Amino acid sequence: MTPLWTPSPARVAQTRLTHFTRRLEARARRQLPTYADLHGFSVDYPGAFWSAVWDECGVVGDRGRIDVRDPDRMPGAAFFPDGSLNFAANLLRRTDEAPAIHAYTEAGGERVISFAALRRDAIRAALALRAEGVQPGDRVAGIVSNVPEAIVAALGTAAIGAIWSSCSPDFGVQGVLDRFGQIEPVVLVAMDGYHYGGKTFDCGGKVRDVASRLPSVRRVVTVPLAGTDVEVPGAVAWEAWLAGPGDAGVTGFVFEPRPFAHPLYILFSSGTTGVPKCIVHGAGGTLLQHLKEHQLHCDVRRDDRVFYFTTCGWMMWNWLVTALASEASLVLYDGSPFHPDGRRLFDLIDAAGITLFGVSAKYIDAVGKAGLSPIRTHRLGSLRTITSTGSPLAPESFDLVYERIRHDVHLASISGGTDIVSCFVGGNPNLPVWRGEIQCAGLGMDVDVFGPDARPVKGTAGELVCKSPFPSMPVRFWNDPDGSRYHAAYFERFRDVWCHGDWIKATDHGGYVIYGRSDATLNPGGVRIGTAEIYRQVEQLPEVLESLAVGQRWQGDERIVLFVRLADGVTMDDALRRRITTQIRTNTTPRHVPAKIVAVADIPRTKSGKITELAVRSVIHGEPVGNREALANPEALDLFRDVPDLTT
Repeated sequence: MTPLWTPSPARVAQTRLTHFTRRLEARARRQLPTYADLHGFSVDYPGAFWSAVWDECGVVGDRGRIDVRDPDRMPGAAFFPDGSLNFAANLLRRTDEAPAIHAYTEAGGERVISFAALRRDAIRAALALRAEGVQPGDRVAGIVSNVPEAIVAALGTAAIGAIWSSCSPDFGVQGVLDRFGQIEPVVLVAMDGYHYGGKTFDCGGKVRDVASRLPSVRRVVTVPLAGTDVEVPGAVAWEAWLAGPGDAGVTGFVFEPRPFAHPLYILFSSGTTGVPKCIVHGAGGTLLQHLKEHQLHCDVRRDDRVFYFTTCGWMMWNWLVTALASEASLVLYDGSPFHPDGRRLFDLIDAAGITLFGVSAKYIDAVGKAGLSPIRTHRLGSLRTITSTGSPLAPESFDLVYERIRHDVHLASISGGTDIVSCFVGGNPNLPVWRGEIQCAGLGMDVDVFGPDARPVKGTAGELVCKSPFPSMPVRFWNDPDGSRYHAAYFERFRDVWCHGDWIKATDHGGYVIYGRSDATLNPGGVRIGTAEIYRQVEQLPEVLESLAVGQRWQGDERIVLFVRLADGVTMDDALRRRITTQIRTNTTPRHVPAKIVAVADIPRTKSGKITELAVRSVIHGEPVGNREALANPEALDLFRDVPDLTT
């Protein structure tokens, strides 16, 4: 095997990771000649490492006297326990007229907002919140699209020490209440509607219903996007609300520092096994982790243009927003990535000069299925980095990027989650990209692969674990006073070790391959099989658009059932079943071959695009599915109920 891409020596010499490593060597008085050496230092000396990141990235704040307290406690360690900062001050440090945000929607047009204007509006939002009586620790919630107003509201909230939480406007009423009902926001910022797939969706009735059932809400602020009416008693329009306190307090506004672990965001788990968990993330840990990932792992620099296709209900939105702290510009897009056609996001790369292009693995697969070849239709000259997350990136998608998008680009498959608002494993601009592999463990992340006996395993798949604390661990779960739910979520499987729930294998190149969620891992005859191994093979067939595999309890064992969504005009017959079976058997093992292959019209997925094996497994066993509102298409679950093929 040879790498798909290797950075040139000249490129490596100029990366922020290279410069950081040289300065850390001088600071620590030791040589760190390889990434493995650097990573080893970062987990062996967490205080020294994270202090170096603080200084390298120019965090605005006071580190305090202690870099980490109780570094061996997991959980329980405290990073910079007497340090302080203001998250919004770090993201709004730049005050010139250069563009901070380029915002696009599928309805057309571009809005450009300067760093100076963004800072002014965020302060105006902070003043407006104070005028509403919002105090540090209060919650401000948003039913918002990926538009500048969402960022302004979030930064205004952070500026005064309140806590921001958001979901996308395509959530149903119950889905919003399942989330915001737990955290009791005092102010609700809501879109009047949104555009998707060439259609306009009115949110007026939804916002009215949500507001009427959240007694904690004292003020509703409506953001115009679709031009529909939002008739909520006491509601105020966005511009009028921002203008309310006047501009007298903008110039002298003070971004008061808060403790390093002061709550910043509440994010919600997206699973379908019950009411969403409310995960509280701290300002300092979120900031420091994102700065490390942006600047060191993705080589983000001042004046770069950073894009991620995301909604405000996915943690990648929070990750994207923090790029402002690196003095980079954000490129926002709200709408369908395939409207009016699959060229839309590649058009944005050329129009906005995007340097980091972030999408889901499913999007890259869809580009291939659509037969697109942007390398021939677009310039893409600004593009240095492509990041992919949301699900495992298939080896064939690696090929597609280098053959049909851009030859000289750093492709970073990254993986982490809402739980840590960041990544455990990801990219490295100084290392080669190997087909099908995530490049490395993140700096400061003590990643390993455990077998069931809590011992590291080599050359085989196991549980993704993190053996040491890191700054972006959740501060706590909301309404979990004794920490029992937090402990059960991550530390019940292995004592004093974070168990993330991914099925993963380390590679000979120092990288990783993820095979899916470990709780969705198949187990026929006692052999554990990652679902991604099957998807990789099946979805190479042109007849198959996407697939979902689950284990069905059968005759005292488990059998694999494969559901496939077929291309238009294709029907399931014995010949196609044989092709699917042969593809899987030839390229994996006989144990991977499904006992049943069933065509379905749709496959359920979460709002962030992840397919939901656990929900389907529950349905085929006649078990209830909780948190259906987490799904983008919950009606698809009905397609899996009482399937005749599964009774024999």
